[in-house]
Amino acid sequence: MSESITPELFAHLVHLAALELSPQESEYLRRELNNQLKAIHELEAIPLGAATQVTSHGVPYTAEITPPIRPDEWQPYPTPEMILNQAPQTEDSCIVVPGIKHTDLS
Repeated sequence: MSESITPELFAHLVHLAALELSPQESEYLRRELNNQLKAIHELEAIPLGAATQVTSHGVPYTAEITPPIRPDEWQPYPTPEMILNQAPQTEDSCIVVPGIKHTDLS
C-alpha cells in the first residue's frame, strides 16, 4: 500500500494548522498518521455478515436503558469573587482576555 499522506500533503496540513515542527518531528508524525490509516484500512477490509449492524459505540443505548434527558438548571457559583480575584485583569465582573491576532491562512 502506498502512503496516503505524502510529504507534500503533510507539509500543507502543517501549514494550515500553523504548526512549527522540526523535520524529524514532521517525518515521525507523518509516518504515524500513515500507520493509523493503514490500521483503519485493515479494519475496513474485515468482512461482516449481513446481520451485523453498524454501530458507533460498543454499548447499544436503547430507549429502555437510556437515562432521561436532564433539564439545564442554572446554579450560581457561591463566591464568584474568588474566581475573579485570580484573573490578571477584570472589568465589570468579567475577565478581560487579550485579543487574538488573526492570520490569513490562504
